[in-house]
Order: sequence, then C-alpha cells, then structure tokens
Amino acid sequence: MATKLRRVALALTMAPLVLATAAADDGQNRSPNTERASAGCGSLPTHAQLKQALTAARQQANGGFNLDMWGTVVDRDGIVCAVAFTGSDRGDQWPGSRVISAQKANTANAFSLPALALSTANLFSPVSPGGSLYGLQHSNPVATDVAYAGPPSRFGASNDPMVGKAIGGVNVFGGGLALYNQAGEIIGGLGVSGDSSCADHNIAWRTRHTLVLDFVPAGVSGDAARPDNIIYDITPQPGQQDGVSESGFGHPVCSAEAKSIAANLPNTRH
Repeated sequence: MATKLRRVALALTMAPLVLATAAADDGQNRSPNTERASAGCGSLPTHAQLKQALTAARQQANGGFNLDMWGTVVDRDGIVCAVAFTGSDRGDQWPGSRVISAQKANTANAFSLPALALSTANLFSPVSPGGSLYGLQHSNPVATDVAYAGPPSRFGASNDPMVGKAIGGVNVFGGGLALYNQAGEIIGGLGVSGDSSCADHNIAWRTRHTLVLDFVPAGVSGDAARPDNIIYDITPQPGQQDGVSESGFGHPVCSAEAKSIAANLPNTRH
C-alpha cells in the first residue's frame, strides 16, 4: 500500500512538468514572443524599420497608381515577423493586399535558395498553362486561420495577428523578393502589395535595398546587377492572352513607366 501511495505522489509531482513540456513542444500554443518567432526574426527588420523603408519606397515614382501599400516580412521558416502599411490608417490601402503581401513574402522565401533567388515576378510565366511550373500556384495554400485572425484594429501594427505564425500561400506576380544578408545568406522574404503588380515589384525592390538585405547571389533575369529583377520579354501570340516569354520567366508589362523604372532600379549588392 505504501509503495502504491509513493507512486501516486510521484505521478502528481511530475504532472505539471509533463504538461509544461508538452505545451512548450506544441507550436500551436506558441505566442509571437516565443523562441520560434524571435529566433528567426532577430536578424530581420522590425516593424518600425519595415514601415519606414516601405513608406520611402512608396513615395517615389513607381509606374503604378500612386497608391498606399502593405508590406510583410517572413523569416526562413515562413513565420511572419512584421506587417506594416504606408497610409495613415489600415483602410488607406486595399484591405485585401495585407494577406497578398504576406503571401508574396512567403513565396519569395519558399522558392529561393542560398545560391538562387526567384522573385514572385519571375514565377508568372512558369506557372501559366504550358509553363515549367504550371500548378505551383495551387500548392502551399494560405493558412486562413492566420490570415483572417483578428482583431482588425491590430492589422499592420507591431502586434498584427499574423506575427509569429506561418502564413503560407503562393503568389505569382510582382512584389515578392527573397532577403539576403551581408554574408550572402538567405534569411527570409519580403512581400509588398497595394498597387499594380509591376509597381509592387519596384516598391519591394527599393524597400529591400533600403533595408540592406539585397546581397543576392544569382537569379534568372539575365542582368548580373539585378539577378532577381522582373523580366519583360513576353511576346504576344495570336489567340493567347499572355503570349510567350523568351526566358520562360517573363511578366506582363503594366505600364511603360514601370518597365523603364525596373530597368534602372538600384543594383543589388555583392
């Protein structure tokens, strides 16, 4: 009887430790302030830094509609680190572009490597019918419970409900870029949305450059100074809306101004 009582006492003593360990191991129970979020986000821009760089980029001529923007940064694991907007209020930019910006950040990170960067603009032609990556856009769906968690009053703030969680999603037009530090290491992705897709790309590019996270190793653009730049090489074909991209990684032209701006964006760092 005494032995049995000792076993019960030991079990009761260990129970809190077991429960605490289980909670710590369960990623679903982690808050944005846990080690999973902070470890990957420590070398990435803060909310204030993202907002400042995004606002400066938005204020330049970008070949679009001169609209306010959303921007999101994710770490290498696809965990959202920061979400920001450029307007005075969260309603000053398209509400739907908040999630799109996160989706673009996830895509650029998910399909870039230590030695090869692919911008979301580079994915337009490969995922089109007949393209080498057709169907990619249907993989890795957005985590809707993360995308639409509230309260909306926190959207774009330092404590945006997406922060600390994996957003997922694949986006295949301009506005998403992988982030590389001074050591040439890929550390995450940046997504920008709120204007034409071509303007989004230009704004994302300038934002990344301001954040000094554009030590891009290589890409598919054919421009050594801008390896993951948007490519405008789609030749219209009869009966085809989008035409054929010579490189296989082309993007539609939104405006002549946006195309000209893209050709003269700041060089990436090497």
